[in-house]
Amino acid sequence: MSTGYERLAKKLVARATKLGAKQAEAFVQVGREASCRVRDGEIEHLSQSTSKGVGLRVYVKNRLGFAWTSDFEPSSLDAFVTRALQLAEAAAPNPLNGLPGEHELGAFPDVGALYDAEVASLSPDWKITAALEMEKAARAFDPKVKTVESVEAGESVGEVFLASSAGVSGYSQGTSVYLYTGAVAEAAGQLQNSWWYDARRFLADLESPEAVATEAARRAVRMLGAKKVKSQRVPVVFDPMMAASFIGGIAGAVNGDAVYKKASFLAGKLGQRIAPPSVTVVDDGLLPRGLATSPFDGEGVPTRRSPLVEQGVLKTFLYDAFTARKAKARSTGNASRGYRSLPGIGTHNLYLEPGTVTPEALVKGVSHGFYVTSMLGHGANLVTGDYSRGANGLWIENGELTRPVQEVTVAGNLLEMLSRIDGIGADLTFRGSVGAPTIRFSELTVSGE
Repeated sequence: MSTGYERLAKKLVARATKLGAKQAEAFVQVGREASCRVRDGEIEHLSQSTSKGVGLRVYVKNRLGFAWTSDFEPSSLDAFVTRALQLAEAAAPNPLNGLPGEHELGAFPDVGALYDAEVASLSPDWKITAALEMEKAARAFDPKVKTVESVEAGESVGEVFLASSAGVSGYSQGTSVYLYTGAVAEAAGQLQNSWWYDARRFLADLESPEAVATEAARRAVRMLGAKKVKSQRVPVVFDPMMAASFIGGIAGAVNGDAVYKKASFLAGKLGQRIAPPSVTVVDDGLLPRGLATSPFDGEGVPTRRSPLVEQGVLKTFLYDAFTARKAKARSTGNASRGYRSLPGIGTHNLYLEPGTVTPEALVKGVSHGFYVTSMLGHGANLVTGDYSRGANGLWIENGELTRPVQEVTVAGNLLEMLSRIDGIGADLTFRGSVGAPTIRFSELTVSGE
């Protein structure tokens, strides 16, 4: 732990309160990241960068002032604090302004290790070797893989220090490491591209470069010969990646600010059943080794495990301190920020809890349907719940994955889609901070020819 940055944060808060701030908070962020991208056996891009900065929030007579800087010279920091106070004096007052209240603060939970010394000490050689291995493995998978358009390996190390006049003093340190491959397959004049990646906090948890590249190539090759299908309503199965995208899309609808503004299709539905009892969606800031795990949020509120949908019932919305005051609620520990920004509402590790059946069993239960492996566009209107996305995948016939399908659209309404989930796999998969198992919808509209 760098006590120098901790002292800096506390010093800025003390100076701001001494100069007239009723409340003050300093958020210091320090980090470095490195990556390597190769193409045709040659290094295309190799980079390493470091960053540090501090954001300062001050409140004077219910007026908010915010400033940030990456200049840590003592001579500059005094002027930096003064600037934040001047901005507060010029701002409009709002009685809801302020740091989290005492009832929202408390002891930070033990979230376990988030820092991997092995990731922090990775040499440039690791990234170069991993990237070259991925390119080689993707090409070796099948002669139809004509191009490996992008392979990349990288890692990051970061630290956060937070101090406030409310007595909060927090420190968190974490690492992350990732691999990515994009492959293009060609046959009979048709090109199909696909990609695969993995991202983890600990190097020991990361898939091998060969596994990541092979999966990218496999997904590209299996789409060769893809055609449209006729428009119809059929059962639809989302693979874990697409299921995670679906669950991640719902996150905006549980944003407490959107709900307060009635800009969410879930507004007014708290406590109501919106999905079958098999559906439980959780936002978990405590998930062991999770990429978005942290002991505290961007305002120093302790993180927690928050069931958003529990056994099909909508249980809670997500709040930061300001939005919680507007909604007469409490912060859920979901303030998200960097040192250059004010807090906003975000998620931690968001996931759909797994079921007990295999993904193969979910497919086997479909006589005619669509197995979705990739989608295009954002697709969801969070105000109305309307959903429409371009989709590619494999057609299901008599419980078997058969021919590839492309250029169709999967459409519905998010509430309808939630209610139509009739199967959840046991294969919960995280590739980032949003996770899901395979899911099956009893019937959706697939628009093609």
